[in-house]
Amino acid sequence: MKTVIIVAGGRGKRMGNNIPKQFLELHGTPVILLSMRRFYDYDSNIRIILALPADEIETWEAIKSRVTGVPPHTVVEGGAERFFSVKNALACVGKGETVAVHDGVRPFVSLETISRCFDRAEQCGAAIPVIALNESIRFFENDGKSVSVSREKYRTVQTPQVFNSEILLRAYEQPYSKDFTDDASVVEKSGYPVSSVEGNVENIKLTTPLDMEIAKILMTV
Repeated sequence: MKTVIIVAGGRGKRMGNNIPKQFLELHGTPVILLSMRRFYDYDSNIRIILALPADEIETWEAIKSRVTGVPPHTVVEGGAERFFSVKNALACVGKGETVAVHDGVRPFVSLETISRCFDRAEQCGAAIPVIALNESIRFFENDGKSVSVSREKYRTVQTPQVFNSEILLRAYEQPYSKDFTDDASVVEKSGYPVSSVEGNVENIKLTTPLDMEIAKILMTV
């Protein structure tokens, strides 16, 4: 069984908008709904679990009542940190599943990226999409000095991050750590290796007003 946990806990502070960024609209459709549809288009039998802040669940219910094309899904209450939102959603997950965790504000993940992640996770247990860097990067020391490092050794990490459910459930039994930046870091801390596959450059995380302007262009191509 395939499941996707879509985490939508953003408050949109960097977006400069009172509306949570997952509820902002692109061509009349909420960003979160666009993200949900990507996984439904990939597999109409996939189980979708949506993790929302407790005080935004009612807002989502109101949005659902006025839009069409909402895939079947389950809503769970999110937590103060992403870690706790995923942990809450995992209460709905059992053994023998392949589980993706996806940022609700990444509506342009390609079906090919989703497929690569699920396929690799089914082979080796854990898979994440990554893309190569195209700019020079430097490593900064504590004293402020910096050195040039090879960008060939680094990748930007995206979502969905996909795992065998037993691996993910075991990993989320750990206590929370501020070092957990994504699900892969949680899984690696539990001692399990994570494989990588090619992501897609359009799979941006909508965080700033500039991102929204780029998203409007991506909606037309």
